[in-house]
Amino acid sequence: MTEPTTPLRTALDGISGILVTPFDDADHIAPDRLEPIVDRAIEAGVHVLVANGNTSEFFGLTMAEAERMVHAAAEHVHGRVPLLGGVGRSVHDACALARASRKAGAAALMVHQLTDPFVAPSGVVTYVRRVADAADGLPVVLYLRDDAIGLPVIEALCRIPQVIGVKWASPTPLRLVQAMAQVADRGLAWVCGLAEPWAPPMYAVGARGFTSGLINVRPDLSMRIHAALAKGDHQLAMELIGGIASFEELRTHERNGSNVSVVKAALQYARRDCGAARPPSTWPLPEADLAQLKRLVDGWK
Repeated sequence: MTEPTTPLRTALDGISGILVTPFDDADHIAPDRLEPIVDRAIEAGVHVLVANGNTSEFFGLTMAEAERMVHAAAEHVHGRVPLLGGVGRSVHDACALARASRKAGAAALMVHQLTDPFVAPSGVVTYVRRVADAADGLPVVLYLRDDAIGLPVIEALCRIPQVIGVKWASPTPLRLVQAMAQVADRGLAWVCGLAEPWAPPMYAVGARGFTSGLINVRPDLSMRIHAALAKGDHQLAMELIGGIASFEELRTHERNGSNVSVVKAALQYARRDCGAARPPSTWPLPEADLAQLKRLVDGWK
């Protein structure tokens, strides 16, 4: 039987905007610089915001910085939209950050897929259960980047009671269909975790929401893409995605090491400086990439 719909569950069918983590010139976090980005995203209509996601450079933050950023994001959001707090790394770190995210006022957790070189598929289930228990009832969104853990494990993860949705970040829509069918009774939110370019094929098979790093720079463009998909106007959606294709392609450079760098360089060029991207991300951008990005941003104006 499908579980009842909640405001958070409904919001996950929209855009989950992954917030950057601002740094100052001394490479210290600068939470106040996030406020105008949050305000612009909410004013544009972005449905959910996420602190400590990959665009937030989660794996480049200390645990103390990650805790401070979820608190800062919650302060800036001020309950206007649901806030997800990203958690991950060791199970003890993840549990501690889950408790901190709950205390900060996050509406749910987003559990990063593990990057440990010795990840047992069965161990992932144990890990998520422990994190969910530590959050004391807070809903959980799974971040699934590697579906090679297998459909039985994915089903087991999806049947953890606190799980409300899945951010599917694997370019395998047919596999997604299989996973969705296994747990159709749960009424989970399925979110395209590969941003705007992959939103149409994922939407076509049932993933109604999508993630976005573009919302830090141009949330209105993301909203127009989502609106086109919601109306069933796939031609318009593809045209709009074509308009951001160069931006997203630049983010794939250096084996995706430019993913956050392009977003931060665009913010810097638009005079909304959030500092550099930390190593091991690309910084500064190569001159050719930066010139192309500037032309693109000028064209958006």
